[in-house]
Amino acid sequence: MTQTFRFSRFALLLLAVVLLAGTGCSRMKGMFKDKNANEGVPVEQLYAKAHKSLTYGNYSAADVTFKRLVAQYPYGPYTEQALMEDAYAQFKSGSNDDAISTIDRFLRTYPSHRNNAYLYYLRGLVNSNRDTVFLQRVWNLDASRRDLATPQQAYNDFGIVTTRFPNSRYADDARQRMVALRNMFARHEMDTALYYMRRGAWISAIGRAKGLLETYPQSAYQDDAIAALAESYTRLGNQALADDAKRVLEQNDPNHPWLHGRNWPDYPSKLRGLNPFSGEKSALDNERPPEMQSSR
Repeated sequence: MTQTFRFSRFALLLLAVVLLAGTGCSRMKGMFKDKNANEGVPVEQLYAKAHKSLTYGNYSAADVTFKRLVAQYPYGPYTEQALMEDAYAQFKSGSNDDAISTIDRFLRTYPSHRNNAYLYYLRGLVNSNRDTVFLQRVWNLDASRRDLATPQQAYNDFGIVTTRFPNSRYADDARQRMVALRNMFARHEMDTALYYMRRGAWISAIGRAKGLLETYPQSAYQDDAIAALAESYTRLGNQALADDAKRVLEQNDPNHPWLHGRNWPDYPSKLRGLNPFSGEKSALDNERPPEMQSSR
């Protein structure tokens, strides 16, 4: 009797363990259910799901589904569209390296595609933002003082849009972005010239100012470059060249501070650099008094 009771009790415990194990397995399966949720799904449904995520701004989910679509169906019209939309989703989610990789894959696979103007334009947008990090956004760090390799690539991408696809819907905006990037490059050169001027390296400052005028004519900083030449030649005692630069500056920007004996360049205080929250500031950022604003 006692043995029978013990056996029955053991059987009940064993049954409970089996039931709990089964429930646990079901829960474990549920935990990994979404991992392969897109496997084997027809291409039309996969695209619809990814496109819906993209429409609602769920860029990470869209990226995952688009990647599954391309992996399962590497060719076809849905794949073409998926690659384009996935590149955009990656760009919007901040996955810039992935976006560049997806764009380059598309351009290699479909070198004559009707939407290549958009892909080059998108690559320009990605490269324009590729090195923008959180601290740059929050503390307003000067992009012209960062590595200019990817902005230069962005400039080249936008140049492809304007030259190879001049009548595309993206050409006008690409031209405007090229102007902004040229001004960034010119600012980089001008800031370097000011750096040399602050240290009395007048010949080096002249070289940078001349390089700016030759490489980026008609930029937003051309008049500052001319003022740098005038100041540097004056400090070196070459009055003839200083007067030439002054005449050009008077023609281009008669209200420039240097012509009126103002404190130009007006360098920010060195104490500013001790405050990590002050952001970067250049002599180029100091505004002119209202009466000195150029009318150009």
